[in-house]
Amino acid sequence: ARLLTESGGGSVQAGGSLKLSCTAVAPIFNYYCLAWFRQTPGKEREGVASIKPSIARTQYADSVKGRFTISQENTKNTLFLQMHNLTPEDTGVYYCVTTSSNSCPVDSSTDYKDWGQGTQVTVSS
Repeated sequence: ARLLTESGGGSVQAGGSLKLSCTAVAPIFNYYCLAWFRQTPGKEREGVASIKPSIARTQYADSVKGRFTISQENTKNTLFLQMHNLTPEDTGVYYCVTTSSNSCPVDSSTDYKDWGQGTQVTVSS
């Protein structure tokens, strides 16, 4: 069974906003590092944002800095990705994953696990 389940995707026009949710089976603090990745057919998987829940340290891909915010709601075992000013380049399937890697990277998906079906985000121009 999956540890993490994504939801909240949808279709929006460029400039719009979406908020993705990732529900965990365990308290958020149980996870050393959580991250959002995305993938579009024909493109490599791309890291979007990561967070170390215990210290709330975040990292972002350059392409989303200033537009996306990763956050956690500890009482609901939920991770969020708030996305603003969306562009067609943000289109893709978004995945919520976890790793025990100390670096909690957004530039590599190698150490992450619990890849599921993700949630589709489609941004039209």
